[in-house]
Amino acid sequence: MEARSSKPWSFLLFVVTAASRFPATTAGWSKGSATFYGGSDASGTMGGACGYGNLYWSGYGTRTAALSSALFNDGASCGACYQLTCDHEAEERWCLPGKSVTVTATNFCPPNYELSGDDGGWCNPPRAHFDMAQPAWLRIGIYKGGIVPVLYQRVACVKQGGVRFTMGGFERFLLVLISNVAGTGSIKAVWVKGTGTERMPMSRNWGAHWQSPAALVGQALTFGVTDTAGQTVVFQNVVPAWWRFGQAFTSNLQFPTSAQSF
Repeated sequence: MEARSSKPWSFLLFVVTAASRFPATTAGWSKGSATFYGGSDASGTMGGACGYGNLYWSGYGTRTAALSSALFNDGASCGACYQLTCDHEAEERWCLPGKSVTVTATNFCPPNYELSGDDGGWCNPPRAHFDMAQPAWLRIGIYKGGIVPVLYQRVACVKQGGVRFTMGGFERFLLVLISNVAGTGSIKAVWVKGTGTERMPMSRNWGAHWQSPAALVGQALTFGVTDTAGQTVVFQNVVPAWWRFGQAFTSNLQFPTSAQSF
C-alpha cells in the first residue's frame, strides 16, 4: 500500500513559504545588527570614508550603509553590496517580517570604546554592524526600535551604466576615485598606463581612491581594475588626453554580476 503523508497541503505550503522568506544562517547568511543615520532623506550620509561624495549623483542613492571595522576592512569593502533582513525570530517588536533590502558600503562606522559593544558601542570589534541610511533601514525595521538584529549576506551589485573614473590630485600625483562598480562592487587592485608610459601599479590611498605618483597630465589613460573576486577588466583609453583634474569619465564597460565569489 502506498504511504501517504498525514500533513495537510496547507501545512506544507506554509513550510515552503516560511523557508523562502526567512533564510537560515546555514545558507550563507550571518548574524549582525543594524542602526540608522542621515535623516529621512539620507542627506546626512553624503561623503563618507569611501569618498563617493554626493551619493545621489554617484548613483548609490539612499540604500547605503556605514560598516563596522569588522566588515570595513580598512576600505577594501567600499562598494560591496549586502542583502539584509531583520531577524524576526530574535526581535519580534521592531522587525518587519519577510522584508529585505540591499545596501552598498559607502562609509565607515568607527568604534566607540567608551561604550560597551552591547550598549551603544555598536560598531566596536568584533561586532558585524551596519549603520544604514534611514530610508534603507526603514524597509526592514520599525523606527522606534532604533537598533535591530539582522541576517546579512554579500550579494552581487547591480549598477546602471559603466564604471566611473573621477580624476583628482595634482601635476605629479594622480588620485582616482573608481565608482559605480558592479559585481563584487569592491576593488582589490588597479594599474594605470598612459599613452607615453608603461603600465604602473596604483595603491589604495583611502576608501575607493587609488593613487599613482606619476606625471600623467596630457596623456590618454588606460586602467586595469581587479575586483575582490579576482576578475580584471581593462578600460582602454577611458580617460582622454585632454582630461583635467576634477573631471569624471564613465566607461562603456562593467563587471559581470553572475558567478561571484565573495
